[in-house]
Amino acid sequence: MIYVGIDIAKETHVAAAVNTDGVIQLEPFAFQNNHDGFQLLKTNLDSLNKNDLIIGLESTAHYAENVIFFLHSLGYKLAVINPVQTAAVRKTGIRKTKTDKIDSLLICKTMALNAFRLYTENDVKTLQLKSLCRFRQNLKKSKARLKIQLTSYVDMIFPELQFFFKSGLHIRTCYELLKVYSSPDDIAALHLTKLSNLLSKASHGRFGKQDAKSLKSLAASSVGVKNTYISIQITQTIAQIELIESQISELEQIICKAMDELDSVIMTVPGIGKLNGAMILGEIGDIHRFSQPSKLLAYAGLDPVVNQFGKFNAKRTRMSKRGSKLLRYALINAAWNVSLNNDTFKRYYDSKIAQGHSHYDALGHTAHKLVRVLFKLLTDNIAFALL
Repeated sequence: MIYVGIDIAKETHVAAAVNTDGVIQLEPFAFQNNHDGFQLLKTNLDSLNKNDLIIGLESTAHYAENVIFFLHSLGYKLAVINPVQTAAVRKTGIRKTKTDKIDSLLICKTMALNAFRLYTENDVKTLQLKSLCRFRQNLKKSKARLKIQLTSYVDMIFPELQFFFKSGLHIRTCYELLKVYSSPDDIAALHLTKLSNLLSKASHGRFGKQDAKSLKSLAASSVGVKNTYISIQITQTIAQIELIESQISELEQIICKAMDELDSVIMTVPGIGKLNGAMILGEIGDIHRFSQPSKLLAYAGLDPVVNQFGKFNAKRTRMSKRGSKLLRYALINAAWNVSLNNDTFKRYYDSKIAQGHSHYDALGHTAHKLVRVLFKLLTDNIAFALL
Protein backbone atom coordinates (compact mmCIF):
# COMPACT_ATOMS: atom_id res chain seq x y z
CA MET A 1 0.00 0.00 0.00
CA ILE A 2 1.19 3.51 -0.82
CA TYR A 3 0.00 6.48 1.22
CA VAL A 4 -0.10 9.89 -0.43
CA GLY A 5 -0.28 12.87 1.92
CA ILE A 6 -1.34 16.30 0.71
CA ASP A 7 -0.81 19.36 2.89
CA ILE A 8 -3.51 21.83 1.87
CA ALA A 9 -2.97 25.59 1.68
CA LYS A 10 -4.71 28.50 -0.01
CA GLU A 11 -2.38 28.90 -3.01
CA THR A 12 0.25 26.14 -2.94
CA HIS A 13 -0.30 22.55 -1.80
CA VAL A 14 2.45 20.02 -1.04
CA ALA A 15 2.17 16.27 -1.71
CA ALA A 16 4.35 13.26 -0.90
CA ALA A 17 4.03 9.47 -1.05
CA VAL A 18 5.30 6.78 1.31
CA ASN A 19 4.78 3.00 1.23
CA THR A 20 3.88 0.79 4.21
CA ASP A 21 7.59 0.18 4.91
CA GLY A 22 8.20 3.90 5.31
CA VAL A 23 10.12 4.21 2.03
CA ILE A 24 9.45 7.50 0.24
CA GLN A 25 7.90 6.87 -3.19
CA LEU A 26 7.43 10.54 -4.08
CA GLU A 27 9.59 13.23 -2.54
CA PRO A 28 7.51 16.17 -1.26
CA PHE A 29 6.63 18.47 -4.16
CA ALA A 30 4.61 21.66 -4.37
CA PHE A 31 1.77 22.24 -6.82
CA GLN A 32 -0.29 25.34 -7.38
CA ASN A 33 -4.02 25.63 -6.81
CA ASN A 34 -4.69 25.99 -10.55
CA HIS A 35 -4.98 23.88 -13.71
CA ASP A 36 -1.23 23.45 -14.23
CA GLY A 37 -0.73 22.54 -10.58
CA PHE A 38 -3.47 19.92 -10.65
CA GLN A 39 -2.05 18.42 -13.83
CA LEU A 40 1.36 18.20 -12.12
CA LEU A 41 -0.28 16.31 -9.25
CA LYS A 42 -2.01 13.95 -11.69
CA THR A 43 1.24 13.31 -13.59
CA ASN A 44 3.11 12.39 -10.40
CA LEU A 45 0.28 10.16 -9.20
CA ASP A 46 0.14 8.41 -12.58
CA SER A 47 3.71 7.22 -11.99
CA LEU A 48 2.40 5.05 -9.13
CA ASN A 49 0.03 2.08 -9.15
CA LYS A 50 -3.44 3.61 -8.79
CA ASN A 51 -4.88 0.47 -7.16
CA ASP A 52 -2.31 0.65 -4.35
CA LEU A 53 -2.84 4.35 -3.61
CA ILE A 54 -4.73 5.93 -0.75
CA ILE A 55 -4.62 9.73 -0.76
CA GLY A 56 -5.03 11.53 2.55
CA LEU A 57 -5.49 15.19 3.38
CA GLU A 58 -6.51 17.15 6.43
CA SER A 59 -9.96 18.61 6.88
CA THR A 60 -9.19 22.30 6.29
CA ALA A 61 -12.44 24.20 5.73
CA HIS A 62 -13.12 24.96 2.04
CA TYR A 63 -9.51 24.95 0.82
CA ALA A 64 -9.46 21.18 0.28
CA GLU A 65 -12.77 20.89 -1.56
CA ASN A 66 -11.52 21.49 -5.11
CA VAL A 67 -8.69 18.97 -4.55
CA ILE A 68 -11.19 16.43 -3.20
CA PHE A 69 -13.55 16.85 -6.16
CA PHE A 70 -10.66 16.68 -8.64
CA LEU A 71 -9.17 13.47 -7.22
CA HIS A 72 -12.58 11.88 -6.69
CA SER A 73 -13.49 12.51 -10.34
CA LEU A 74 -10.30 10.63 -11.33
CA GLY A 75 -11.36 7.63 -9.26
CA TYR A 76 -8.70 7.79 -6.54
CA LYS A 77 -9.35 6.46 -3.04
CA LEU A 78 -9.48 9.39 -0.63
CA ALA A 79 -9.33 9.76 3.14
CA VAL A 80 -9.93 12.99 5.05
CA ILE A 81 -7.79 13.09 8.21
CA ASN A 82 -8.65 14.88 11.43
CA PRO A 83 -5.93 17.51 12.13
CA VAL A 84 -5.95 16.35 15.76
CA GLN A 85 -4.51 13.01 14.62
CA THR A 86 -1.63 14.60 12.70
CA ALA A 87 -0.94 16.92 15.64
CA ALA A 88 -0.64 13.89 17.94
CA VAL A 89 1.77 12.16 15.53
CA ARG A 90 3.82 15.37 15.26
CA LYS A 91 4.37 15.38 19.03
CA THR A 92 6.09 11.97 18.83
CA GLY A 93 9.02 13.58 17.00
CA ILE A 94 12.09 14.74 18.90
CA ARG A 95 12.49 18.03 17.05
CA LYS A 96 9.68 20.56 17.02
CA THR A 97 9.65 21.27 13.30
CA LYS A 98 6.71 22.19 11.09
CA THR A 99 6.92 22.83 7.37
CA ASP A 100 4.59 22.03 4.47
CA LYS A 101 6.92 19.30 3.20
CA ILE A 102 7.20 17.70 6.64
CA ASP A 103 3.42 17.92 7.09
CA SER A 104 2.77 16.06 3.82
CA LEU A 105 4.94 13.18 5.05
CA LEU A 106 3.30 13.44 8.47
CA ILE A 107 -0.12 12.84 6.89
CA CYS A 108 1.25 9.68 5.26
CA LYS A 109 2.53 8.50 8.63
CA THR A 110 -0.79 9.33 10.29
CA MET A 111 -2.67 7.16 7.80
CA ALA A 112 -0.26 4.29 8.37
CA LEU A 113 -0.65 4.47 12.16
CA ASN A 114 -4.34 5.34 12.58
CA ALA A 115 -7.66 4.06 11.31
CA PHE A 116 -9.12 6.20 8.56
CA ARG A 117 -12.30 6.27 6.51
CA LEU A 118 -12.37 6.36 2.74
CA TYR A 119 -14.31 9.11 1.02
CA THR A 120 -17.47 7.89 -0.70
CA GLU A 121 -19.84 9.19 -3.37
CA ASN A 122 -22.28 10.12 -0.61
CA ASP A 123 -19.55 12.20 1.07
CA VAL A 124 -19.19 14.25 -2.10
CA LYS A 125 -22.95 14.78 -2.33
CA THR A 126 -23.32 15.74 1.34
CA LEU A 127 -20.35 18.10 1.03
CA GLN A 128 -22.19 19.85 -1.79
CA LEU A 129 -25.36 19.95 0.35
CA LYS A 130 -23.40 21.44 3.22
CA SER A 131 -22.08 24.22 0.99
CA LEU A 132 -25.54 24.98 -0.44
CA CYS A 133 -27.28 24.96 2.95
CA ARG A 134 -24.70 27.21 4.59
CA PHE A 135 -24.94 29.64 1.68
CA ARG A 136 -28.74 29.63 2.04
CA GLN A 137 -28.42 30.32 5.76
CA ASN A 138 -26.08 33.24 5.09
CA LEU A 139 -28.57 34.67 2.61
CA LYS A 140 -31.35 34.39 5.20
CA LYS A 141 -29.19 36.24 7.73
CA SER A 142 -28.51 38.98 5.19
CA LYS A 143 -32.23 39.25 4.50
CA ALA A 144 -32.98 39.54 8.23
CA ARG A 145 -30.42 42.34 8.60
CA LEU A 146 -31.93 44.22 5.65
CA LYS A 147 -35.40 43.92 7.16
CA ILE A 148 -34.14 45.46 10.40
CA GLN A 149 -32.57 48.31 8.40
CA LEU A 150 -35.80 48.85 6.46
CA THR A 151 -37.80 49.05 9.69
CA SER A 152 -35.44 51.69 11.05
CA TYR A 153 -35.74 53.79 7.87
CA VAL A 154 -39.56 53.63 7.93
CA ASP A 155 -39.55 54.50 11.66
CA MET A 156 -37.81 57.75 10.76
CA ILE A 157 -39.82 58.80 7.73
CA PHE A 158 -43.29 57.28 8.39
CA PRO A 159 -43.44 55.72 11.90
CA GLU A 160 -47.21 55.21 11.81
CA LEU A 161 -47.07 52.89 8.78
CA GLN A 162 -45.95 49.78 10.68
CA PHE A 163 -49.16 49.89 12.75
CA PHE A 164 -51.41 50.32 9.71
CA PHE A 165 -50.65 46.83 8.40
CA LYS A 166 -51.59 44.20 11.00
CA SER A 167 -48.93 41.83 9.67
CA GLY A 168 -46.24 44.51 9.91
CA LEU A 169 -44.09 46.18 7.29
CA HIS A 170 -42.67 43.08 5.67
CA ILE A 171 -45.56 42.06 3.46
CA ARG A 172 -45.98 42.30 -0.30
CA THR A 173 -48.59 45.10 -0.12
CA CYS A 174 -46.35 47.35 1.97
CA TYR A 175 -43.32 46.67 -0.22
CA GLU A 176 -45.26 47.45 -3.42
CA LEU A 177 -46.41 50.73 -1.87
CA LEU A 178 -42.99 51.81 -0.59
CA LYS A 179 -41.20 50.92 -3.82
CA VAL A 180 -43.19 53.62 -5.62
CA TYR A 181 -44.24 56.01 -2.84
CA SER A 182 -41.75 55.81 0.00
CA SER A 183 -42.61 59.07 1.82
CA PRO A 184 -45.85 60.04 3.61
CA ASP A 185 -46.07 63.22 1.51
CA ASP A 186 -46.16 61.15 -1.69
CA ILE A 187 -48.86 58.88 -0.28
CA ALA A 188 -50.96 61.80 1.01
CA ALA A 189 -50.81 63.49 -2.41
CA LEU A 190 -51.96 60.36 -4.28
CA HIS A 191 -55.38 60.25 -5.87
CA LEU A 192 -57.63 58.01 -3.79
CA THR A 193 -58.55 55.77 -6.74
CA LYS A 194 -54.90 55.23 -7.68
CA LEU A 195 -53.90 54.36 -4.12
CA SER A 196 -56.92 52.10 -3.73
CA ASN A 197 -56.07 50.21 -6.93
CA LEU A 198 -52.44 49.82 -5.89
CA LEU A 199 -53.38 48.38 -2.49
CA SER A 200 -56.08 46.13 -3.93
CA LYS A 201 -53.84 44.70 -6.65
CA ALA A 202 -50.86 44.12 -4.32
CA SER A 203 -53.05 42.47 -1.65
CA HIS A 204 -55.27 40.52 -4.08
CA GLY A 205 -58.34 42.42 -2.92
CA ARG A 206 -57.66 42.31 0.79
CA PHE A 207 -57.27 46.10 1.03
CA GLY A 208 -59.86 48.38 -0.58
CA LYS A 209 -61.00 51.97 -0.89
CA GLN A 210 -61.70 52.44 2.83
CA ASP A 211 -58.17 51.30 3.68
CA ALA A 212 -56.79 53.74 1.10
CA LYS A 213 -58.69 56.58 2.79
CA SER A 214 -57.30 55.62 6.20
CA LEU A 215 -53.77 55.41 4.82
CA LYS A 216 -54.01 58.83 3.12
CA SER A 217 -55.24 60.37 6.38
CA LEU A 218 -52.44 58.68 8.32
CA ALA A 219 -49.81 59.91 5.84
CA ALA A 220 -51.12 63.48 5.91
CA SER A 221 -50.72 63.67 9.70
CA SER A 222 -47.44 61.74 9.94
CA VAL A 223 -44.77 63.04 12.31
CA GLY A 224 -41.96 61.47 10.28
CA VAL A 225 -38.96 63.48 9.11
CA LYS A 226 -38.99 64.87 5.58
CA ASN A 227 -35.83 63.41 4.08
CA THR A 228 -35.63 62.31 0.44
CA TYR A 229 -32.37 60.47 1.10
CA ILE A 230 -34.15 58.08 3.47
CA SER A 231 -36.74 57.43 0.76
CA ILE A 232 -33.93 56.35 -1.56
CA GLN A 233 -32.57 53.99 1.09
CA ILE A 234 -36.03 52.48 1.55
CA THR A 235 -36.54 51.70 -2.15
CA GLN A 236 -33.05 50.24 -2.54
CA THR A 237 -33.31 48.15 0.63
CA ILE A 238 -36.58 46.64 -0.60
CA ALA A 239 -34.90 45.86 -3.94
CA GLN A 240 -32.10 44.05 -2.08
CA ILE A 241 -34.58 42.08 0.04
CA GLU A 242 -36.53 40.97 -3.03
CA LEU A 243 -33.32 39.99 -4.83
CA ILE A 244 -32.21 37.84 -1.88
CA GLU A 245 -35.68 36.27 -1.67
CA SER A 246 -35.45 35.24 -5.33
CA GLN A 247 -31.94 33.83 -4.75
CA ILE A 248 -33.14 31.84 -1.73
CA SER A 249 -36.06 30.47 -3.73
CA GLU A 250 -33.74 29.38 -6.57
CA LEU A 251 -31.31 27.84 -4.09
CA GLU A 252 -34.07 25.90 -2.34
CA GLN A 253 -35.14 24.36 -5.64
CA ILE A 254 -31.56 23.17 -6.23
CA ILE A 255 -31.34 21.75 -2.68
CA CYS A 256 -34.65 19.90 -3.06
CA LYS A 257 -33.46 18.41 -6.37
CA ALA A 258 -30.21 17.28 -4.70
CA MET A 259 -32.20 15.65 -1.90
CA ASP A 260 -34.31 13.76 -4.46
CA GLU A 261 -31.11 12.41 -6.04
CA LEU A 262 -29.66 11.46 -2.64
CA ASP A 263 -32.85 9.56 -1.70
CA SER A 264 -31.92 9.39 2.00
CA VAL A 265 -33.89 7.47 4.65
CA ILE A 266 -34.06 10.70 6.65
CA MET A 267 -36.97 11.68 4.40
CA THR A 268 -39.04 8.82 5.89
CA VAL A 269 -39.19 10.65 9.24
CA PRO A 270 -42.58 12.40 9.49
CA GLY A 271 -42.08 16.16 9.83
CA ILE A 272 -38.60 16.36 8.30
CA GLY A 273 -38.79 18.12 4.94
CA LYS A 274 -36.21 18.32 2.18
CA LEU A 275 -34.64 21.59 3.35
CA ASN A 276 -34.35 20.54 6.98
CA GLY A 277 -33.15 17.09 5.95
CA ALA A 278 -30.53 18.67 3.68
CA MET A 279 -29.18 20.81 6.53
CA ILE A 280 -28.93 17.77 8.82
CA LEU A 281 -27.27 15.51 6.24
CA GLY A 282 -24.93 18.25 5.01
CA GLU A 283 -23.64 19.00 8.48
CA ILE A 284 -23.38 15.36 9.60
CA GLY A 285 -21.73 14.05 6.45
CA ASP A 286 -21.03 10.34 6.86
CA ILE A 287 -22.81 9.09 9.98
CA HIS A 288 -20.06 6.51 10.48
CA ARG A 289 -17.77 9.31 11.63
CA PHE A 290 -19.67 9.06 14.92
CA SER A 291 -19.40 5.86 16.94
CA GLN A 292 -22.43 6.65 19.12
CA PRO A 293 -25.34 9.13 19.34
CA SER A 294 -23.75 11.07 22.22
CA LYS A 295 -20.88 12.10 19.94
CA LEU A 296 -23.34 13.33 17.34
CA LEU A 297 -25.12 15.31 20.07
CA ALA A 298 -21.80 16.86 21.09
CA TYR A 299 -21.02 17.73 17.46
CA ALA A 300 -24.35 19.57 17.28
CA GLY A 301 -23.71 21.33 20.60
CA LEU A 302 -26.81 19.71 22.12
CA ASP A 303 -24.87 17.94 24.87
CA PRO A 304 -25.28 19.31 28.42
CA VAL A 305 -22.50 21.35 30.01
CA VAL A 306 -20.73 19.47 32.81
CA ASN A 307 -20.65 21.51 36.03
CA GLN A 308 -18.91 19.63 38.82
CA PHE A 309 -16.42 20.53 41.54
CA GLY A 310 -15.68 18.82 44.85
CA LYS A 311 -18.81 17.03 46.01
CA PHE A 312 -21.08 19.31 43.99
CA ASN A 313 -22.50 17.95 40.74
CA ALA A 314 -25.14 20.07 38.97
CA LYS A 315 -28.20 18.02 38.07
CA ARG A 316 -29.52 20.45 35.45
CA THR A 317 -27.29 22.43 33.10
CA ARG A 318 -27.69 24.20 29.77
CA MET A 319 -26.68 22.73 26.43
CA SER A 320 -23.08 23.42 25.45
CA LYS A 321 -23.81 25.09 22.07
CA ARG A 322 -20.19 24.40 21.07
CA GLY A 323 -20.74 22.42 17.87
CA SER A 324 -22.28 23.09 14.47
CA LYS A 325 -24.73 25.96 14.86
CA LEU A 326 -26.61 25.08 11.68
CA LEU A 327 -26.98 21.42 12.69
CA ARG A 328 -28.26 22.44 16.11
CA TYR A 329 -30.81 24.78 14.52
CA ALA A 330 -31.92 22.09 12.05
CA LEU A 331 -32.31 19.43 14.76
CA ILE A 332 -34.29 21.72 17.09
CA ASN A 333 -36.52 22.72 14.19
CA ALA A 334 -36.91 19.09 13.13
CA ALA A 335 -37.74 18.05 16.72
CA TRP A 336 -40.67 20.48 16.78
CA ASN A 337 -41.98 19.41 13.36
CA VAL A 338 -41.64 15.70 14.18
CA SER A 339 -43.49 16.20 17.48
CA LEU A 340 -46.35 17.74 15.47
CA ASN A 341 -46.47 14.80 13.07
CA ASN A 342 -45.72 11.75 15.23
CA ASP A 343 -47.66 10.61 18.31
CA THR A 344 -44.62 9.09 20.06
CA PHE A 345 -42.60 12.30 19.84
CA LYS A 346 -45.68 14.37 20.72
CA ARG A 347 -46.21 12.39 23.94
CA TYR A 348 -42.51 12.74 24.80
CA TYR A 349 -42.60 16.50 24.24
CA ASP A 350 -45.83 16.82 26.28
CA SER A 351 -44.29 14.81 29.12
CA LYS A 352 -41.39 17.27 29.35
CA ILE A 353 -43.81 20.20 29.40
CA ALA A 354 -45.78 18.45 32.18
CA GLN A 355 -42.53 18.12 34.18
CA GLY A 356 -42.23 21.91 34.18
CA HIS A 357 -39.78 22.39 31.33
CA SER A 358 -40.12 25.41 29.07
CA HIS A 359 -41.01 24.97 25.41
CA TYR A 360 -37.36 25.36 24.35
CA ASP A 361 -36.09 22.96 27.03
CA ALA A 362 -38.70 20.39 26.01
CA LEU A 363 -37.58 20.77 22.38
CA GLY A 364 -33.98 20.20 23.47
CA HIS A 365 -34.95 16.90 25.12
CA THR A 366 -37.03 15.95 22.07
CA ALA A 367 -34.03 16.73 19.84
CA HIS A 368 -31.95 14.30 21.96
CA LYS A 369 -34.50 11.58 21.29
CA LEU A 370 -34.60 12.47 17.59
CA VAL A 371 -30.81 12.30 17.28
CA ARG A 372 -30.82 8.73 18.65
CA VAL A 373 -33.49 7.78 16.11
CA LEU A 374 -31.64 9.47 13.22
CA PHE A 375 -28.40 7.79 14.26
CA LYS A 376 -30.11 4.39 14.04
CA LEU A 377 -31.78 5.21 10.73
CA LEU A 378 -28.65 6.52 9.00
CA THR A 379 -26.30 3.90 10.44
CA ASP A 380 -28.47 0.93 9.45
CA ASN A 381 -30.04 2.67 6.43
CA ILE A 382 -33.58 1.71 7.42
CA ALA A 383 -36.85 3.63 7.10
CA PHE A 384 -38.48 5.29 10.12
CA ALA A 385 -41.51 2.97 9.92
CA LEU A 386 -39.27 -0.09 10.39
CA LEU A 387 -37.92 0.99 13.77
